[in-house]
Amino acid sequence: MGEEFVGAGWAFPMRADPTGQVALATGVHEIEQSIRLILMTAPGERPMRPEFGCAVHDYVFAPADASTAGDIAYAVRVAIDRWEPRIDLGDVVVRFDAADHGVLYVDIEYSVRGTNDPRNLVFPFYVIPPHEEEAT
Repeated sequence: MGEEFVGAGWAFPMRADPTGQVALATGVHEIEQSIRLILMTAPGERPMRPEFGCAVHDYVFAPADASTAGDIAYAVRVAIDRWEPRIDLGDVVVRFDAADHGVLYVDIEYSVRGTNDPRNLVFPFYVIPPHEEEAT
């Protein structure tokens, strides 16, 4: 299974290449951009494909705790399993870096199907922490 399985697509964000043509992403870069696009799109955001995306946006106002981390990991796993068939998804781990500031990191381990090339992608996710007066 080679590059023809992975394919090529428009680079995201859309831009022009040095020759003025639409820039393309190929190989593993195209898959990485696809995963990021899935995670950044909320279901219902695309009118002609309303189910596309990841429900991770439902947790923007959730507390930065272990329960939310588990819910985010599950939402990411479901979305990637559904929308990115070119990879075998390994582990999805949500880490707290600056939870008091609302920063969580989603660490996604995967490999391109038909290859022995383990890869990972770290996707930052931000929750909106409560104000001091709301927390009391």
